Amino acid sequence: MMAHLTAVAGELGLPFGERTKTYNSRMAQELGKLAEREGQGDIYHHAIFRAYFVDGLNIGLIPILKGLAISAGLSKEHIQDAIENRTFNEAVDNDWSRSYQLGVTAVPTFMMNGMSLVGAQPYEKLAQMLKANRIQVRHQNTS
Repeated sequence: MMAHLTAVAGELGLPFGERTKTYNSRMAQELGKLAEREGQGDIYHHAIFRAYFVDGLNIGLIPILKGLAISAGLSKEHIQDAIENRTFNEAVDNDWSRSYQLGVTAVPTFMMNGMSLVGAQPYEKLAQMLKANRIQVRHQNTS
């Protein structure tokens, strides 16, 4: 599986490190909900991706998560509150429940009108899925 992920990342020009362990990402997901609420979702998710898949950091450790969340522009107070009170626990449970109901078994999974693509996919495959569903595709800016 890791060889496949490394190959796909290379084809897509994505950074991908030598990850030898899998870490619990539950709290990272909960802080992701906070980041999305605060309009920093993209920045946060990119930071978590890089930390986990490129740098091999243990995103299950609270000090690492706090640092990443702060670097993504989240408030220290909101981060601490979300961790202590598990503010987004139910929202993540709902996401997991919906994924289970839809039959999602891997991340990422792209679903649209009965079609699905599982795993990291080349732009062309995603574009084909959109076109098949009559959604206008914006072309990649390669410059």
